[in-house]
Amino acid sequence: MPMQDRAIRTRRKILSAAAEVFETRGYQSATISEVLKAAGVTKGALYFHFQSKEDLAQGVLHAQEQGITLPPRASKIQELVDVVMLHAHRLQTDPMVRAGVRLSMDQTSVGLDRKGPFLTWAALACQLLDDARAQGEILPHVNTEETAYVLTGSFAGIQSMSHALTDYDDLMQRASILLRHILPSIVNPSLITALDLTPSRGTTVYDEVHTQLTPDDSA
Repeated sequence: MPMQDRAIRTRRKILSAAAEVFETRGYQSATISEVLKAAGVTKGALYFHFQSKEDLAQGVLHAQEQGITLPPRASKIQELVDVVMLHAHRLQTDPMVRAGVRLSMDQTSVGLDRKGPFLTWAALACQLLDDARAQGEILPHVNTEETAYVLTGSFAGIQSMSHALTDYDDLMQRASILLRHILPSIVNPSLITALDLTPSRGTTVYDEVHTQLTPDDSA
């Protein structure tokens, strides 16, 4: 195996172990020793890729946003729906995403910059809303930046509630309900009935995207 490929696989192994430890223990309680044990790598291998526990946590926070690219949709509002529902699906099924969300929501994580995921999601939502405006899909009064932050914050709230109540079992339903409440206030009425807001949408989109990935992409 080429050295570069081995380094990439080692980094993935460390991140997966860190995600497992952070999700189970939280940022404050997690230790580098626990990550080393879970990953089965040497201290030197870990520190080659990550300089500290905070660096590891930032790696997990960043990794939750990687790996899946949603294909463009003719309707940018449907594309926004698909982004939300796909993330809900991945929260139910992907340990890296769950760990990243736990880190970003953990207010006890002293010294950890948790802004990144919120800013990334809000920026993506804002861009899709701006694109939707250019296509005449949203109502004239809508402030796209404000709406993007409302949507991002609202989703953060419902996923936190879903985690507390059902360990994410009902997250797809809650995400669908959230969108059915928010979108009528911003989207042209003629478009609403054409949108797929069903709870199964995230799984459908995931299956669509996953079949397009190569084995290396989906690793």
